[in-house]
Amino acid sequence: MEESISYLKEQFQLEDQDIRSYSPLALAYIGDGIYELYIRTILVQQGNCQASKLHKRASRLVKATAQSQMIDVLEPVFTPEEEAVYKRGRNAKSYSTAKNATTGEYRRATGFEAVMGYLYLTGQYCRMIDLIKIGMEELSDGK
Repeated sequence: MEESISYLKEQFQLEDQDIRSYSPLALAYIGDGIYELYIRTILVQQGNCQASKLHKRASRLVKATAQSQMIDVLEPVFTPEEEAVYKRGRNAKSYSTAKNATTGEYRRATGFEAVMGYLYLTGQYCRMIDLIKIGMEELSDGK
């Protein structure tokens, strides 16, 4: 993946940016997309099935309530840097809300997505996958 990101930057003449200067909502924006892509990849790799079934499974994992639940187990294992990004994302003033989540759940989910975006943009793909795995185990335990 690292090679493809380098190639993308090269082809579009994208310069490296100071990720710390990004708004938490910009990090959450990219984090939302990359998290959903990783979830879809995991589900497709688990075996071929109907797209509608894949969509239902993915939706359960990417909705704000699920991301908020994941934070319960992820926050204690966050590095200080990840914790800071999470809090910036959680506390950001967003002008949109989730359809089926409380405001608190939505804010926690935004913090989660900000962390995913931060890890992606800083090339910490293995760390991102590790956190996703820990979070998914929390959800599969039915907690």
